[in-house]
Amino acid sequence: MNQKEYNTCVEAYADRLFRFVVKQIGHEADARDVVQHAFEVLWRKREELIFGKAKSFLFTVARNHMIDNIRKMKRIEQVEILPENAQHAEARNFELKEALDLGLQRLTEIQRTMILLRDYEGYSYKEIAQITELSEAQVKINIFRGRKKLQKFLISIEKVI
Repeated sequence: MNQKEYNTCVEAYADRLFRFVVKQIGHEADARDVVQHAFEVLWRKREELIFGKAKSFLFTVARNHMIDNIRKMKRIEQVEILPENAQHAEARNFELKEALDLGLQRLTEIQRTMILLRDYEGYSYKEIAQITELSEAQVKINIFRGRKKLQKFLISIEKVI
């Protein structure tokens, strides 16, 4: 990959990558750091990479770096877990987007990642499989299970409201 192709990758994928990461971690400054790290790794490995594989490489690097950051933060912070009833009571005040975000946070890390890539970013199952380094069957199963959990959560919020 040459410098022109690298610049094309920045123009084509930076916004999509940022949206994906910020949706996952919910903090814009940290998301910018993850995206910057991904493009830095792409630049360092540009001579080894094929231009056509740059998108999946970027998303894979960003995902892995994001997971490392999340694990590091979990070790540093102690999160207070609210009782189940308190979460439902708070959900009454949420708009649909906020309810979806809350539902996404209740999914497993891999389910959330795959649903965001598929439903928010519009990637194909094959592209998601390349990014997550899983088989297409595993991708489909995780997306199906994640959507079911999300549906169940949203229905339970609707009953409370």
